[in-house]
Amino acid sequence: MVQDLSDKANLLIQALPYIQKFNKETIVIKYGGNAMVHPLLKDAVIKDIVLLSLVGINIVVVHGGGPDINDMLAKIQKESRFIDGLRYTDQETMDIVQQVLCGKVNKNLVSLINRVGGKAVGLCGMDGGMICGVQLKKQDKDYGLVGEIVNINPEVVNDTLDKGYIPVISSVAQGIDGNSVYNINADTAAAKLSVALGAIKLILLTDVRGIMNNVDDNDSLISQITLEGIPLLKERNIISGGMIPKVDCCVEALNGGVERTHIIDGRIAHSILIELLSDEGIGTMITKG
Repeated sequence: MVQDLSDKANLLIQALPYIQKFNKETIVIKYGGNAMVHPLLKDAVIKDIVLLSLVGINIVVVHGGGPDINDMLAKIQKESRFIDGLRYTDQETMDIVQQVLCGKVNKNLVSLINRVGGKAVGLCGMDGGMICGVQLKKQDKDYGLVGEIVNINPEVVNDTLDKGYIPVISSVAQGIDGNSVYNINADTAAAKLSVALGAIKLILLTDVRGIMNNVDDNDSLISQITLEGIPLLKERNIISGGMIPKVDCCVEALNGGVERTHIIDGRIAHSILIELLSDEGIGTMITKG
């Protein structure tokens, strides 16, 4: 028993230099995937967020809500359509997206954070003109009311942080080209917000361990890479499929001044704490070099 207690103390001591380094710094966490729907994993993520906030780190949470949107669309017998991995969003779907993301999902996360001792405030990209976008147009494809971010105004987020709250942000945007609101990819929103906020880190929670040399080999995780190494990994199809846009978001954040970015497995309980506050880490860290 004494050894167990000593081991726990050593873990806390190991976390000390990281807590000191990140104190009063801003870290943006994109919260999604399986960690958002599995009750035990959700509980672990919420507690990680609250702990980091209580030790003096400014935590900003950006969330999606794909499964909840799918469920609501199914209830009204509307088929979910995807083009290039993006949800085709007609006006009826946009109404559902706005209701689910800005309402149900956002307020549930705020409630969970507050329940375990945190102080959270729910925001959406339209609040204070935080996220402004125009309709996404790519190769004459029609994505409906899917938006492309053209401007980030971080004032309302900074005001929330200054008052000691954890901003919880749903990924919709204020339209500035005629339409009132757009559906925005949450990874992209998190990356652009991390730059605008001068964040020290961007963390993307996923349903994979990170970037893998071989997706069928759990021991092939690439724990750290630099920007210079990314093109070669894409050429070798090590970075492929759904990992490409996530890595591209990390690249954008790093080029915008974020110090380090992380792609971690949200299916592992307390993966955020393990990645941030331990020497070993748990996912893939991408740095400038």
